[in-house]
Amino acid sequence: MSFPSDRKYTASHEWVKADGDVFQVGITDDAQDQLGDLVYVGDVTVGAKLAAGDTAAVVESVKAASDIYAPIAGEVVAFNEALNDQPALINDAPYDNWIFKIRPNNAADVDALLDAAGYEAQV
Repeated sequence: MSFPSDRKYTASHEWVKADGDVFQVGITDDAQDQLGDLVYVGDVTVGAKLAAGDTAAVVESVKAASDIYAPIAGEVVAFNEALNDQPALINDAPYDNWIFKIRPNNAADVDALLDAAGYEAQV
């Protein structure tokens, strides 16, 4: 499995990538592999103000359902609408398909997350 170095990771298998003044959030290749074929991605509330660790989304597969957590505190500003019709986009390319975008309360909070080597050592 690959772990792109252009983003940060959480112990709960989310990745975070800068996109201007917001951050894209998705799940790692390891996470989608463990879940299996995704059949639903959603329950994202645009405008929600979340603390780090709060549930931000839900993914469901043929095997399980899993919460997706906010990696940092901030406001959810977008949901990837393409996932409504094609949740398997995450299975096909987990690092190319974000689930939601968050505007951080403090962008420096991202620095405390795992880098690619740290995440790889964990998994």
